Formats: sequence, structure tokens, C-alpha cells
Amino acid sequence: MSTDPAESGHWPSRRSPVLDWLSTGVIDQPLLDPLFADLCRKLRAHGLPLDRATLHLRILHPQFGGATIRWTAEPDELQLTTVDREVWRNRRYLESPLRPLYEGEVDGIRARLDLPQPPGAPVFAIYDELRAEGIVDYVVLPMEFVSGTRHACTWSTKQAGGFTTDDLKAIADLLPVLAMAAEIRLTRRITRNLLDTYVGRRSGQRILEGQIDRGSGETLSAAIWHCDLRGFTMLSERRPRDDVIQSLNAYFDVMAEPLTRQGGEILKFIGDAMLAIFPMAEPRACQRALRAALEAQEGMARLNEERRAVGQAELGFGLALHVGDVMWGNIGAQERLDFTVIGPAVNVATRLEELSKELRRPLLVSGDFAGACACAHATLDRLGDYALRGVEREVTVHAPRPDALERLRAAEAALPPA
Repeated sequence: MSTDPAESGHWPSRRSPVLDWLSTGVIDQPLLDPLFADLCRKLRAHGLPLDRATLHLRILHPQFGGATIRWTAEPDELQLTTVDREVWRNRRYLESPLRPLYEGEVDGIRARLDLPQPPGAPVFAIYDELRAEGIVDYVVLPMEFVSGTRHACTWSTKQAGGFTTDDLKAIADLLPVLAMAAEIRLTRRITRNLLDTYVGRRSGQRILEGQIDRGSGETLSAAIWHCDLRGFTMLSERRPRDDVIQSLNAYFDVMAEPLTRQGGEILKFIGDAMLAIFPMAEPRACQRALRAALEAQEGMARLNEERRAVGQAELGFGLALHVGDVMWGNIGAQERLDFTVIGPAVNVATRLEELSKELRRPLLVSGDFAGACACAHATLDRLGDYALRGVEREVTVHAPRPDALERLRAAEAALPPA
């Protein structure tokens, strides 16, 4: 089917209040899903017999390959779902009308589900699902973005006889403006996703807010997390590249999951090391950092059990927690900046992690951190004062007791709400 809104020689084929609204009245709506729901409701209110509509968006995200926004009229519901990056090899996608549309084989599909399909017309599995919902007319159209990517939208009705020619023209008139509105919002969302992924949620927000001048930043009091994988050089020399990457990712997953769940922010990966912070301005930052570290230690024990079961070598690690003031901001060369933290406190955390190897303790905590953590007395043992490389004063060092995680949970239960 033709989807060119200018095929009659001009665009739009007909002015409408909905088109005017979509062109000028949505600047204060930054999110695409509620905007799309509002559009569908307005179309229905102005006489278009719309019962179901979807947007299918291809996105740039390390975990997800796409997102679908689905609106239904009865009940009036909006759903946003994501699909993983394997979706393009998934049978449901390969047998869907999206595949030929995305791959440029067609520029639109219309299926009258209340009538026999024309000879030779493809029959997609979703048709039976739509018939079960009472849909009689189903239209799939492309949305072309300025970036060159093609996305899709679908429009469905239960009205006897399906969409009229005027209905289809009204939908086609909307597509260029809907595509622009969607691209603007999707681009911002992708930008935020990528910043969250590569520099962290808090740092990414500051970059989006315009904190991009080299040397700009702020002094921040934070619990500092530094961890490192033991024996990585030997591992990388003895194992195939893919095995090394898989091991490294498994290790980082174990570290990162409790850290982010407890409100920490990963600032950077440095080879096999990871630097993260828990801002002290947020409630019980040290307590949450300690809990994340203990859960990571427990997670590494489980990971090593799994590795032993399949004949793989165990992964050793060192992890240190410290607290102090850091400079958080833009540091680097003129054309390549990093949004990170620097300062003596970061150096202490790094050197403390090095000490963990010497002491054969995978997790060490500084005295400053222990003093700032409400549950330290119940979970940590003092090991003594130690000289750290590059640090002027000796640092008091603590390590968790064997049952530290259970003790921490019990101590947390006795604390008043934060």
C-alpha cells in the first residue's frame, strides 16, 4: 500500500485539529509514550475509529534491541515493553510484518482481517491474535527518521468495514510529524541511556545539564569503592580472548549488581579494576556500600562454585572501601574528557585494595569508613594500622567478620527508618 502523504501533490491532504496539536502542542511533553497515548485519544475523539495502535522503535542500548508502545481504547491502557538484543533473530519477529517493513521489502501493509486475504499476500501470526481481539482492519506503516533508521507504527480498528480512505489519509498525514516528535524524544532517551551506561547515571545527568567545561566540578563527600580482579594478566595470557572477556564480564556483573541496587554509581572500568562511589549526601551511604561489598563477596563465592563445576579456574579479587572528599567533574584533554573523581581519598582506596592482596583478605575497609558506617561495630574486625604506598599517614584497616552479612542484616533491622 502507498503511504506517501504527498501523493496527491501536497501535504497535508487535509488540515485537522489533531495534526495542528501534534505539530505545535506537544513541546511540554518530553516522554514519547504518554504523547502517543494522547495522540490516539485525540484521533478517536475526532472521529477516527481507532481501537489499537502501536509504535515499534529500534533503540541503541547495551541490553535492549527495541521498544514497543501499545495503546488500546477499551480499556484505555498504555503499555511500554522492551525486547532484548536477540529479538532480530527471534522467530516472532522473523514471522511478523515488522521484518519486511524494516528490511525495506514493503512500504506498508494493510490487512482486512474480516475478509479473505488476497492470493499471494503474506499471512502473519499476529493476524489470529488481532482477530481474537475483534480487530477487522490492521495497518502497518513505516516511520522514517532523519538519522536514516526506519521504525514502524500500526493502526487497528474494530469498526465494521474497516478504515475509510479518509481515515487512512488522516493517519498518513500524521506520519511525518509523528516521526519527528518520536525521533526527538527517542534520541534524547538514547543519549541518556548511553551516558548512563558509559559514565553513570549521576554523571550522565550532569553532562546533560551542561556541566561539560574541562576542569569544572564539585567537591563531593563519598564512600569510595575500588575493586580489582586478581591474576588477570596470567588469565589473559593463558586463555583464549573470548574466555577472558567472558570471565571479566562475569566478575563485573557480580560486583556491579549489588552496587547499583544499593545506590552506588560506577564511574569507570580500568582494565580489570572498577571505581565507584556512594555519595554521602544520600541516606546511609556507607552502610549501603558495605552491604553491596558483602553481597558481592558472597556472589563471587557462588560464581567460583559454578566455575569449579565446569573445570574453570577460580577468580580472585580485592575490594576496598574508604570515605572522604573527592573532586567530581570533568578531567582530561581538550578533545577527550572523563567525568570522574580524583583526590587523596581515591588514592587511599586504591592503595587499600592493593593491601588486600598482601593481607590475603578480599575485602578491606578503612578506619574512616568504619567510623562513618552505623553498622561497622557489628560486622567488622580491626586489623591494625598500615602504611600504604603513596599515603603519608598510616591507615587503620578493618575486615569483615565471617558472618558479616548476617550481622549487617540484623543490625539494619534494628535501625530507625532512614
